[in-house]
Amino acid sequence: MAIDIIWHNSIDSTNKEALRRSDELTDFTIIAAEYQSEGRGQKGTSWESAKGSNLTFSLLLKPEMIKAENQFIISQIAAVGVYEYLRSKGVEAKIKWPNDIYVGDKKIAGILIENSIEGDSLSESIVGIGFNLNQDKFESNAPNPISLKQITGETYDLKEEMEKLAFFLYDLYIPFKNFSWGSISEKISTMYHRNLYRYEEVYKYEETPSGEKFEGRIIGTDKNACLLIEKLDGTVVSYAFKEVKYIL
Repeated sequence: MAIDIIWHNSIDSTNKEALRRSDELTDFTIIAAEYQSEGRGQKGTSWESAKGSNLTFSLLLKPEMIKAENQFIISQIAAVGVYEYLRSKGVEAKIKWPNDIYVGDKKIAGILIENSIEGDSLSESIVGIGFNLNQDKFESNAPNPISLKQITGETYDLKEEMEKLAFFLYDLYIPFKNFSWGSISEKISTMYHRNLYRYEEVYKYEETPSGEKFEGRIIGTDKNACLLIEKLDGTVVSYAFKEVKYIL
């Protein structure tokens, strides 16, 4: 298996570089960097990463076979791929909807996806992933970061681990692209939901912007990729991103 991984010592943003070069790059090309000066998280938040310590990269996909209404499968592939990589390290992780990766109650990876739509299908998808690999200390006000090194006590080679993680993403995406819907997409979706953070367990949540607190259990996602939470009175509510907060 040959995966095209383009490395940069320093860059503004791997997502921006993937967008700038999208016309010349082939499907499943990875832009990786030891340091990003403008690394971003969801909703424009910054992503803290010490230079040369972590995996910060963007995966360029050209999934023309995916209808725009089904674009959440890209998020599921990315999240399950990172989950499977961690499992190969003996680390039990969970997927915090929509696509953060948690170990216990701490965040080890974040995923930012930017899709482009042409007609009723995706023309390209840029999957930006920040994975805490070797960082020992986190200086920002992020509430709960953790790295793989902090979990296992081992120090990892960036390029070796980039190739290993890329394999798990490739192993999900390429069969899906070749065979599209059916058993493969069902398998990916099942793996995603089965490994959701707090899945089918009762916890406290807070609705935004109302601030109303409640208890409930996550039971899955709907056709629009919104989170479904069943409250204690049996009602099921659908929440879009940032409409509900997890209370520890």
